[in-house]
Amino acid sequence: MTGPTERLPYRATQAAAAYEWGAGLPVVALLDDIRSLYNVGAFFRTADAAGLRGLYLCGITGRPPKPGISKTALGAENTVRWEHEPDACGVVDRLRADGYEIAAVETSVKSVDLFDWEPAFPVCLIFGNEVDGIRAELSARADTYVRIPMLGVKHSLNVATAGGIVIYELLRKYRRLALATSGLAPLATKSPAR
Repeated sequence: MTGPTERLPYRATQAAAAYEWGAGLPVVALLDDIRSLYNVGAFFRTADAAGLRGLYLCGITGRPPKPGISKTALGAENTVRWEHEPDACGVVDRLRADGYEIAAVETSVKSVDLFDWEPAFPVCLIFGNEVDGIRAELSARADTYVRIPMLGVKHSLNVATAGGIVIYELLRKYRRLALATSGLAPLATKSPAR
């Protein structure tokens, strides 16, 4: 007999069928000048969990193998496609040429609320330095500026936390799009009786 707290990998559940698109989530994340190896590791873990196409580690952003990355990535640095490229602007230019919408995740007067944004997949998400944000020359290349609603006193989140929120909102939006395109409806699930 199984109890309600028994662990079961999500991919082994019936609900996972709604995420069977083949090539994964058509999103890449570009990390520019991220100082903390723990933040980089957290991005690897989130990228693996959400099925991102990959990570671009630009500027001074650390790259595997590094103990700080491994500590938070827990092996995801071995499962997620990644590239190190010193020139983030060059990566953005190549991705735009390949049809990617370039979205800078930052709070600015140009930013649209994350929950109102209708992305044009595939998407490249740009995340900048933990203190200084996205460099001006990189920000200027964005098609879209996206902000996470901040309702408290603080005006920003940890970059890896922000990444998780934005990536999973894109996963939700892409799932909705994929289901609508395929004509399938999401499965209705019941919570276990208590």
